[in-house]
Amino acid sequence: MRGTVAQWAGRAALAWLCLGAARAETPSLDARVEALLARMTLEEKAGQLNLISNEPLSDPGAIRRGEVGAVINFSNAGLAAEADVAARASRLGIPLLVGLDIVHGYRTVFPLPLGLAASFDAGLVRRAAAAMARESASVGINWTFAPMADVARDLRWGRVVEGLGEDPWLTGRLAAAQVEGFRDGGLASTLKHFAGYGAVLGGRDYDATFVAGTELYDLHLPPFRAGIRAGADAVMTALTALNGVPTTADAGLMTGILRRQMGFSGLVVADWQAIASLVKHGVARDGAEATRKAMLAGVDMDMTSGLYLRHLPEEVRAGRIPESAVDAAVRRVLRLKFGLGLFDRPVIDPAHAEGRLLLPETRRIAREAARASLVLLQNREDVLPIDPKRVRRIAVVGPFGDAAWDQVGPHEGNGQPHDTVTILAGLRERAASASIEVVFAEGCGRVCTERTGFAAAVEAARRADLVVAVMGEPRDRSGEGSSTAYLNWPGLQHDLLAAVAEAGTPVALVVFGGRPTELGAAPERAQAMLMAWIPGTEGGPAIAETLFGDANPSGKLPVSWPRTVGQMPLTYDVLPGGRPHLPGSRWTMGYADESPLPLFPFGYGLSYTRFDYGEPEVLTPKVGVGDRYDAMLEVRAPVTNIGPRSGRAVAQLYLGQPVAARSRPKRLLKGTVILDLASGETGTAHFRIPARDLGYHEADGTLVVEAGDYRVAIGGDSATARSVGFTVETGWRGPPGGDQAQR
Repeated sequence: MRGTVAQWAGRAALAWLCLGAARAETPSLDARVEALLARMTLEEKAGQLNLISNEPLSDPGAIRRGEVGAVINFSNAGLAAEADVAARASRLGIPLLVGLDIVHGYRTVFPLPLGLAASFDAGLVRRAAAAMARESASVGINWTFAPMADVARDLRWGRVVEGLGEDPWLTGRLAAAQVEGFRDGGLASTLKHFAGYGAVLGGRDYDATFVAGTELYDLHLPPFRAGIRAGADAVMTALTALNGVPTTADAGLMTGILRRQMGFSGLVVADWQAIASLVKHGVARDGAEATRKAMLAGVDMDMTSGLYLRHLPEEVRAGRIPESAVDAAVRRVLRLKFGLGLFDRPVIDPAHAEGRLLLPETRRIAREAARASLVLLQNREDVLPIDPKRVRRIAVVGPFGDAAWDQVGPHEGNGQPHDTVTILAGLRERAASASIEVVFAEGCGRVCTERTGFAAAVEAARRADLVVAVMGEPRDRSGEGSSTAYLNWPGLQHDLLAAVAEAGTPVALVVFGGRPTELGAAPERAQAMLMAWIPGTEGGPAIAETLFGDANPSGKLPVSWPRTVGQMPLTYDVLPGGRPHLPGSRWTMGYADESPLPLFPFGYGLSYTRFDYGEPEVLTPKVGVGDRYDAMLEVRAPVTNIGPRSGRAVAQLYLGQPVAARSRPKRLLKGTVILDLASGETGTAHFRIPARDLGYHEADGTLVVEAGDYRVAIGGDSATARSVGFTVETGWRGPPGGDQAQR
């Protein structure tokens, strides 16, 4: 390629400006798609459905030959620009989709999605996604493989960190916010993984899933429906087999449910090597058969296996795949490219990309997101916030107090440890403003296999007024391919915590990691506990501000916190059962050796102040009388800050139907309201719940809202007890898989 990328970018910019000036009238998007499609050879069509990875790029000429429609892992501006220039130099000059997993940021790293979900704040999630997107777009990325709309039902599954918790309503609301945010910032979004991936057996990544139709429609599909309504551009197949059929070859799932029932018209992309994996799944003899099964199931784009490029032309010419199916897939690719404006914009100039990274505004939003993600689990004796009148020296101990690389986390885009403000650095900066000394004694390394540093950590604790112990899991215990059989901390960390606690100094434990872990005796050894997740670039200042009380923690658990791994899977939305759990009663649901209840329930999180939730008032006590299907249940409750500080209350509404045609969960989250209240102030949490959210689905997707009595509770977590009743006098039934209901 002659000339530098910058020169090519300049020439391309001039060409596109001239083209725009010469065009008297802009054709419609569909007309442009059809005109381009009519000029394409069968091989060029197959090329548009081929996504390759830069690991490494084995044939640089493939892009120039028009054999590539999208790329992944071209994660810097120079590579992205070079690839796009090559694509525009092909016969038809079709620009590339440049994709990357922008899971929690590109260079400025935000909290992992599960941590961000603890904010329960859709507006913040949208702003965070938009900030990630703007930074990513500045280096030439135009497509993200996020958000993950899978519902996390088992904490052993490493990918719980990519999702938004165990609840379908919250996951759907926040996935929709991410879709909108990515669009605000200029990225196409991808809902993944369709469908049921969160139900892998034993929490083992890539294992099979077996999901009843009722559970599929009630639990796994609603977040995807919410993301589609928000305008998701693409959907990615799951790597797993659902009820014995690999999703990438499942026409009933991809075409019948996704396209026909859910109305999705965007691009369907296979996950990494998922089409080639059909051979390993045992449903295809070779690559040609895998190609046929995936294309006929409704999968538009092949990620990294190269099978579409290799086999589609011959399969079409042999009459085994209709060309109309290929054309429909190519249309969806071209519509996305035209819709993103890729044909009408120049190649990015890499020389200017670096200056758009780590901008102060981006870091500010990352810090705000990190603060909002923090969950205060315990605060005995009001150890927190730190009082400079009582605390003059802080001892920071534990393997993750100064662990920049772990703080960046998995799925980090192009995040760098040297950009990260560690917890130790954040505490030192904040403590200095109060003339408080901070000493650091790690105690042990990140896998904590040696006790040689214990003595120094204990001595530091003995000489301090407060210990901040930062312990938990390293980054490689979270993410894809990181499923675990245990939920304990690696190594000897609990021994270190015990030794430090014996020094007699109050301990504030900062729990580090992508998911809840077994805490063992930690709640007895530490007076205070703060769940920090994996907080990203600005995690250190966010945690320091919260420990010192500059920020009041308001995060809520988006998953139930188990006592032990033996409780998995453990979620709040359980069925009542014929013998509900009664403490101390042997013949009821439970264990002989442990409580079946979580250590901390879904939605739980303390504050430095306290909130009183008043009696709920149902404003529509007889929902459905003469109303349309889009009728609303309206409920409100007073919320009063009865503590000494301003704070944020996250009011949560839970719905129950005590008697129904089938057994239903005792509680289902159906709404949240955020209230910022001064000390002594009372606000009103006002909820409007669509009538369809009262119902459940039958195995074929039929939505049923039954007439009868219901209960609604409003409180600070899923264990809230105060509830009131209301009546649905007229029920509804909807068509299978549809969203409209009929009386």
